[in-house]
Amino acid sequence: MRTGGFSIDVSSAHRATEVAASTIGRILDALLHDDLGCAPHVVTRIVAEVTPDTDAVLAVAAVLDLPQRQGLRPLPSPLPMVDSVRVLFDDLALDRRDRELLIAASLRLDDRLDPLIDFDGRTADVLAESAVAGLLRIHAGRVRIADPRLAIWLRGTTTAAAAASVHARLHAIFLARGERVDADWHRARAALWGDPDTAEELVRIAREHSEAGLSDRAMHLAAEAASHASGASRDEALLVAGAAAIAGGYALEAVDRLSGLFPDADERWRMRALGGLFVAQAHLQGSVPDVEPGSLAPRREDSESWHWWARSAALAAVLSAERGDRIAMRTWLGAVREGCARGDDESGLRDSVVALAWLVAGDRDIEDVPGSGPLTGGMLHALRAASDGEIDRGLRLIAAGDSGIGAGEDPFVSGFERSPLVRAYRAITEVLLLTWRGDVALARTRLIRASLELPVALPFAGLGVVLARRLDLAVLGRLGPFSLALTAALPEALRIDQLVDRAIQVYLTGSFDEAASCVRLWWDRGAPQPTLSVPGLEEVAEAARLGAGPTRRVETPEIGRAQELRARIARSTDREWPAEYPRIVEAARSIASPFTRGRVEAMIGTRALIRGDDAVGKRHLDIARQLFEVSGAAAWARAVSERRGRSGAGAQRSSAPESDPLAASRRLWAPILTVRELEVAMLAVGGASNRQISSSLHLSVRTVEVHLGRVFAKLEVRSRVELSVLAHRIGRFA
Repeated sequence: MRTGGFSIDVSSAHRATEVAASTIGRILDALLHDDLGCAPHVVTRIVAEVTPDTDAVLAVAAVLDLPQRQGLRPLPSPLPMVDSVRVLFDDLALDRRDRELLIAASLRLDDRLDPLIDFDGRTADVLAESAVAGLLRIHAGRVRIADPRLAIWLRGTTTAAAAASVHARLHAIFLARGERVDADWHRARAALWGDPDTAEELVRIAREHSEAGLSDRAMHLAAEAASHASGASRDEALLVAGAAAIAGGYALEAVDRLSGLFPDADERWRMRALGGLFVAQAHLQGSVPDVEPGSLAPRREDSESWHWWARSAALAAVLSAERGDRIAMRTWLGAVREGCARGDDESGLRDSVVALAWLVAGDRDIEDVPGSGPLTGGMLHALRAASDGEIDRGLRLIAAGDSGIGAGEDPFVSGFERSPLVRAYRAITEVLLLTWRGDVALARTRLIRASLELPVALPFAGLGVVLARRLDLAVLGRLGPFSLALTAALPEALRIDQLVDRAIQVYLTGSFDEAASCVRLWWDRGAPQPTLSVPGLEEVAEAARLGAGPTRRVETPEIGRAQELRARIARSTDREWPAEYPRIVEAARSIASPFTRGRVEAMIGTRALIRGDDAVGKRHLDIARQLFEVSGAAAWARAVSERRGRSGAGAQRSSAPESDPLAASRRLWAPILTVRELEVAMLAVGGASNRQISSSLHLSVRTVEVHLGRVFAKLEVRSRVELSVLAHRIGRFA
């Protein structure tokens, strides 16, 4: 990909991390308001090159296309010229020597001072006193343009011929210094026609950059090589560029590069390209391409081709598992076994990938495997440990890998262990484990921090976006700019189900009936949810006898125990409750996660308030509030406090915006009563006499009496008065 004569400034990625999340959040809000939603890591990159001025960022975003804003394609480098940048430097007067010095500083692959001194001829001391001293930042043998917007202005005001001339001079300087990579880069950039001699070295260094985790740099180097090469050399360059693109999260760019190898490129390049193409297409289309594995298998019998085929099939298997497609997962795992057998694979790929795929698909009863590297080693073992109840051990495993202590080659993603995409998988795993542990506020902070520099929407079929939304709701009570921006940046095929999010939001404001409607609609749509468990609104699902959904989920034992306790609270009758209450309370005390236990305590308190035991209800709601505050789930703490406030004598229910005060009773009684019994009960609660109910429902008075007697028995009340009191208490608290 040509970039207008300028190389990508990878140092901006490091400067980006210095930008406060609050600043990025403010800009994300403004972008969403103008329908210019960008992925957070894209905004961070723009801010690093344009400064955190909202209007300037908006202006740049307005000239980017949607895939660039979503992070599916790389940003142009430098960024496009906009009026706010042009105005800054329109009055800047530079002589030819100073201008060429600045252009050279913006064109190089790194920021070492010595080559720039060789280019310009002035010493560092002289430069420090020159007219351009204020435009450069020189320190400890390094030099870069002080204001990154100046690089944008230089691009917009420098002709292609002038840029090529500077590249040619830099080529000569680096050649004289014996620095082949830089020399070949500048030679390629200076060439007006294709220069095949530069391609081989650029591809070689691109591979090295890719293995070091510098995916953007690798992608641009390899893309430059592809523009100069032909035949097999071009195919190799396309492979490296495409693999680096998906490693950086640029799914659409990866598809464009890698699909160019099919169907005519040499088999060795096609086998190596398949895995990256599967990852990119699964993210863009929502599923792994529906192809028969054998149709893409190697036609040659050499072990290397089958090794790459096995790796591609392994990626397809795990991607299918992430999306809940067990049939496709099994098919691709069969291909993994065949590829490993025919490729004489001794790296442990088969066993570790089988274990990872089945775990992600929701099967916790899998054989333990050694594994190695960031995914089939650290991440797999962390998820296994957490699902066995050892969350702290899982977090330690993630931390060891991130520190480099537990780093190593991973047969699943060999060569890409330090890529942004692999780091994003590990970041999302850490956030998930923190959420399971009940550290809601910390999980949200870590996710926001990761989103500033990593493509967090890609791992586990968009799990990072689901987590961002649920954590925002738990802490803020609404969706914040980061979760909204991540949602807007998802490809259409990966749009997540938002009914549960809506249910949680209105539930926390007291709109219980609307929450129940959302949960029922979610259930009717098949209860879609990730196999890696994310907190939903199980309180309402249990009360409506819907359960947690048909999908098998990976979760901690505590989460399963809490779901069982919520079901017992919702389904026990008043006659059973005195015996169940102490057992449920004791079981709740064994739950270590403050967030998970807080939700159980809140449900116990609500049950007590509904039945008129205000002292017990207030005590458990107080416990729930304290637990939510410990976890950082501020919105849940506020909701519980508001519910407790409605328990006082004569308390009004003004903060719970139900239009029908008896809607909650109708919702909770529907699974218990028959349709006719529910009709009779609601009319009775509304004050209708037996004769009026008889007339309204076209029943005999005797039939009404029979139905009403059954209602009393099922709801364990003794009179119309008690039935009415119960209904109105439900309306206040449920």
